[in-house]
Amino acid sequence: MKLLRIAAICAGIAAVVAFVGVGLPSSARSDSTPTAPARSITVSGAGSVKVTPNQAGFTFGVSSNAKTAAQALAANSTAMQKLIDALKAAGIPSDALQTAYVSLSPMMAENGQAVVGYTASNSVSVTISSLSRAGEIVDAAVAAGANQVDGPNLTVADQSSLYDTALKAAVADARAKALVLADASGLHVGAVASVQESGGATPVSYDAAKAAPMPSTPIEPGTQEITASVTVVFEAS
Repeated sequence: MKLLRIAAICAGIAAVVAFVGVGLPSSARSDSTPTAPARSITVSGAGSVKVTPNQAGFTFGVSSNAKTAAQALAANSTAMQKLIDALKAAGIPSDALQTAYVSLSPMMAENGQAVVGYTASNSVSVTISSLSRAGEIVDAAVAAGANQVDGPNLTVADQSSLYDTALKAAVADARAKALVLADASGLHVGAVASVQESGGATPVSYDAAKAAPMPSTPIEPGTQEITASVTVVFEAS
């Protein structure tokens, strides 16, 4: 009887141990956790694409003065509508026009003690998709009454695909650096373990030397660089 009782107790302990083992993490379950390669080479790569801007952004505004706030705003609204109509007549589509700001402020006397009138201002941002017409559009805006001009903001229409090209160049640059480091260290470059983009598209460095002046208000496109940078970890052996 005593032997049977001991055997039963041992069997019960074994069952408890087996049951507890089901809830414990095993080394076989750690496969889902990514681990860094035993040997690796981490490098930064940079790439760029040089392009010529093909569109320009301007802000055209009108400022009007009058004795009362209502008169200043009314005069400004009329002048601004004339400007917008002129821009549309010059070929600027409605979706390329956007009101930038509207303001109304008092004009003070020289002693700063009395209000002598009001100034109303309104401006519109314009995207000119054909850079060759930028000077012409500026002239048309001023002729229509614009007394405030800000720009140009020169950009490239298809910046996204150009940035993709710069990214590929950045990864290629990183691999070239990794090969040099591996050769100097007696290692071999393996597969990419991870890659991280550093920032987004960065247009830099205008160079106006190559541009030709326009017959109207001169707008020189120059050149622009779209840059990209990455950090890449390569497996090494």
